[in-house]
Amino acid sequence: MDMIMRMVLFGALALASLVQLTTAQTAHVVGDNEGWTIPSSGASAYTNWAAGKTFMVGDTLVFNFMTNTHDVLQVPKASFDGCSSQNAIGSAIVSGPANVTLDSAGERYYICTFGRHCQNGQKLAITVSSSTGTPGANPPTSFAAGPSGSVPGGIAPPPPPSSSTTVFASFLLGLSSIALAIFL
Repeated sequence: MDMIMRMVLFGALALASLVQLTTAQTAHVVGDNEGWTIPSSGASAYTNWAAGKTFMVGDTLVFNFMTNTHDVLQVPKASFDGCSSQNAIGSAIVSGPANVTLDSAGERYYICTFGRHCQNGQKLAITVSSSTGTPGANPPTSFAAGPSGSVPGGIAPPPPPSSSTTVFASFLLGLSSIALAIFL
């Protein structure tokens, strides 16, 4: 009986670890310390920034900018290439900082529509992968405006990942660890 209990607890611990790993989310601060602005290093700045990242369904893009100085608009590739707001996917996010949750696999294109910001390099193209690593269709991304205001420069730290599954997995992992310590 004692051996069966140990196996059940070990199985629960393994399952909790697996669930925790598969539901982990990453907050990507677009442009890192530079934020979402006209890049000082030129038009390739956001291309270079994105090249070193893996974007997964469930991750969040954090666009750090001051309200009334920039915005974020998702557009199709043709509009991205021409720095045009035509055929926009959703509405522009005008309050900064802004969080965009990547809710499906595929290509994503974002621009700033202020003045000539996009033409001066303030645009971002990324590929979002599913948990299996297979890119998919390109439906609209869900937008959630972040808090604006009191942080100096309008830059807020990225939000911590959160989901009920992750919280449950963490709870189950902790509970399993305690049970193993007691029974072993």
